[in-house]
Amino acid sequence: MKKTTFRLSLIVTVASLFLCNVSLFASETDDRIESSAQQSYVFRTYLKGDDIKVQSQDGVATLTGTVSGEAHKTLAQETVANLPGVTSVDNKLEEKGEAPAVFTDAWLVAKVKATFLFHRNLSATETEVVVDNGTVTLRGEATSMAQKDLATEYANDVEGVKVVKNEMTVAAAAGEPATKTVGQKIDTMGEAIDDASITALVKTTLLYHRSTSALNTTVKTKDGVVTLGGKAKNAAEKELATKLVSDVHGVKSVTNNMTIEEAKIKETKTPKKAAIEGC
Repeated sequence: MKKTTFRLSLIVTVASLFLCNVSLFASETDDRIESSAQQSYVFRTYLKGDDIKVQSQDGVATLTGTVSGEAHKTLAQETVANLPGVTSVDNKLEEKGEAPAVFTDAWLVAKVKATFLFHRNLSATETEVVVDNGTVTLRGEATSMAQKDLATEYANDVEGVKVVKNEMTVAAAAGEPATKTVGQKIDTMGEAIDDASITALVKTTLLYHRSTSALNTTVKTKDGVVTLGGKAKNAAEKELATKLVSDVHGVKSVTNNMTIEEAKIKETKTPKKAAIEGC
């Protein structure tokens, strides 16, 4: 009887210790998730003016507060979703003020500016974006003709944009080295950009570009090296995805493992003549 009681007590004690350790581990993971989110590059730069609270319980992260726009809401969710230990994200963030209706001029201004913001070779802060009935006019200074052309290309690839008029002036004189953009300066200074932030920026970039928004793409980042998976309709789509992702802040290199969907060719079958005499 005493042995049985002792064994039961021992089992209960071990079980209690196990549950306590599991609970403690889960609590530490949740604390790490909340801390990592606030210390991430996206939260420290793009979202620093927003009021975002991150709470995690057993790996389920809940986002509450207000952000300045749709892009910030998406960035916050994607960043937190890619943190170690996160199993799901409940995004309850609200946009400040009234969100512009889809495809209106105000909506397009926000989309074009957000698209420029994620690329290292463009200067979103120094580019003025004006939209009138779907026609986008870009003004400001470009560091080079290549940057000006890139601005036109990226603006044209925003869903809803009809025409792009690029009135930007090229600041650098011919033969002189162009001034580095903000993104290039960040890379030169060696500012650490965490993998979760890079993944979030890449996913949002692909989402905001018309040519890649519908791509079935997976994104994984390890030490700044981005690996793309999924499917592309053709080689041009795959190459474009590589180009866009390569130009995102913090990306060191891109490994594109996307497969190209092969067009299904209908085979025409000729009926077999199998008349066998004598059967």
